[in-house]
Amino acid sequence: MPDNIKGRVLFVGQCYYNTWYLSRALRKLGWKADVLNYDPNEDSQIYYHGEDFKFSYNGWKDKFKHLKFFINSIKQYDIFHFSNAHSLKFLYDFDDYIKDILPERWDIKLLKKLGKKIVYSNNSCLDGVSQSSFRSWAPEPVCDICQWRNNPDVCSDERNLSWGKLRNSLADYQITIGGNRKDYNDDPRVHEVPQFYCLDPAFWHPNLLVPTNYKLPFSNDTIKIFHCVGNYEMRTDKNQINIKCTHIYVPLIERLKKEGYNVELIFFHDVPNPKLRYYQVQADIVVDMLTFGFFGANAREAMMLGKPVICYLRPEWLRSMRKEVPEYVDEIPIISATPDNVYYLLKELIINPKKRREIGERSRAFAVKWHSADAAAIRCEQIYLSLLKG
Repeated sequence: MPDNIKGRVLFVGQCYYNTWYLSRALRKLGWKADVLNYDPNEDSQIYYHGEDFKFSYNGWKDKFKHLKFFINSIKQYDIFHFSNAHSLKFLYDFDDYIKDILPERWDIKLLKKLGKKIVYSNNSCLDGVSQSSFRSWAPEPVCDICQWRNNPDVCSDERNLSWGKLRNSLADYQITIGGNRKDYNDDPRVHEVPQFYCLDPAFWHPNLLVPTNYKLPFSNDTIKIFHCVGNYEMRTDKNQINIKCTHIYVPLIERLKKEGYNVELIFFHDVPNPKLRYYQVQADIVVDMLTFGFFGANAREAMMLGKPVICYLRPEWLRSMRKEVPEYVDEIPIISATPDNVYYLLKELIINPKKRREIGERSRAFAVKWHSADAAAIRCEQIYLSLLKG
């Protein structure tokens, strides 16, 4: 390794935009840090912000290009950081041809045998936790409103647990956020690293200039309540029920309007992520999941934009997180709400602009401190260097 390089990491696969901004910030600290986009799903590309390398899948020539890239990467990187459930793999397009010759996940096992370090970032509820365990969290099972609860190809006890067992056998260090510590997430290699799920504070800035064609057609005194769902069609049933709680917010906003409040629901789904911020920044309040138990990318983006956010925070998960990141838990500015009390909490924000501003300012400060790319680079550098030192 050249003397001027602290370390060399390849992010294998996208994790929304997190790895993109983290890799750029790591470069500023003296790292060789690159991002490989190997996702063949074109529908997923709207959530990504960039990559250094991208695989294409157009026949045998591409397969051999991928194999060549893999071989070269062994010489060029010391850490391989993967993300997303069932995605701890490098070369997917060889499986059908070598499954009777080489062992499962042979590519990752080869990396480990050669002394490479494997890092993995956890991806939500079906990542290493059985559906039975996840639905046991009080006060009500979020699985009951999940479109995938009866789709074993996406989520089932067997699928989730077999993945968790494999994942834990391969990864040297695992990153998570949210405190969900059941089944294979209850493991000493799994750590709360909220910084990894990072953003660019300049890209998501409260004073973001909104292009004319993205301006919302509402007056300034209208309280705009933002709600969004990615992969809306897949995640929503015929009754418009989904884990993002759209089925609760739509009638709730209508109720508030009938009661005389000047509010509008700004609802979007499947908008390319770089464009979504133009709508988020015009909102007064952002509302998210009321039964899941923690917040995700939409809430982090909203906080970075200086918006107050409503989302249910499960007390058990916060207690679990506090063991590793107590300061983070103590500073979370999100207003925790349930289906039973969200009406009153939302109405309180609607009628109190001063409170909205105060929470919005704390949200921005929290997001910059904990979820900026620079904060992520500092924390992940510590993790990576500790792995390299054994």
